[in-house]
Amino acid sequence: MVTASRQAFARRRTTALLSLSALVLLPVSACSSSTSSSSGVPSLTAAQAACQQVSAVLTDGPDPGADPVGYAEAQILPLRQITTTDAAVRQAIGDLANAYSAYSAANGTSKPATATLNVAISKINAICPGAGASL
Repeated sequence: MVTASRQAFARRRTTALLSLSALVLLPVSACSSSTSSSSGVPSLTAAQAACQQVSAVLTDGPDPGADPVGYAEAQILPLRQITTTDAAVRQAIGDLANAYSAYSAANGTSKPATATLNVAISKINAICPGAGASL
């Protein structure tokens, strides 16, 4: 026959072992790779990662409404520095950088350069919703 004090001791010991196990496993799980599929955090695709970079680039620099040519100039090099394995995003980024370059070279006065830029902006915004490309 098990006494009440032994049952209480067994419960405390079980609780202590579970708490100790949790303390040991917590740091181990925190150090595990974030790319693990069992981590519960989905990894970004190449397109998503590139789109985040595009968004970061396009939100930096002069105000496109106040200085469209300065804004275009500020975007060219950072856009060209983005690398991705996603061919469609890579092409859209290259087209946008080229269009900003042509627009900037024409000092914003060329209708064909503006039209090309608007097409490139539409393309990048379609592939990367919320990227914020503008003129």
